[in-house]
Amino acid sequence: MNTGLAQQLRLVALFVTAGGLLSACSEPPAPSATSHQEAPEAAVGFVNIVWTVSQSASVTPGTLYVFLSDGTLVVTAPENKPTLGTWRDDAGVLTMVEQGLPYQVDVLSLSRDKFNIKSHNPGRPAEMTLIPAERPGR
Repeated sequence: MNTGLAQQLRLVALFVTAGGLLSACSEPPAPSATSHQEAPEAAVGFVNIVWTVSQSASVTPGTLYVFLSDGTLVVTAPENKPTLGTWRDDAGVLTMVEQGLPYQVDVLSLSRDKFNIKSHNPGRPAEMTLIPAERPGR
């Protein structure tokens, strides 16, 4: 693995760890009588996973995306400094906010090994295929 990618992954891991520590400091809401939880193996999610762009016509392959559970979005492209934004999922409508600009994102498919999205950012919509990023030392 090249040194730049290893440094980016370490930085993203630091953000993920810090986000986890910060969210661990707050009390989780009490479960309601009507709520139910799915078995962990049944729930496939994209949150708190470091994703890397494997394929896109408009986003540089190798760009990393992390959707932290507290609503923070971390994005870093090869040779660029990481940027912070936000994200939210309102009743199945995913919205990302980067550089103060909100835009809707269509989840085309999601599995443990692949996350396909189409972001309706200003200009031309961008489709990307993201895969879990390689972890240093594995």
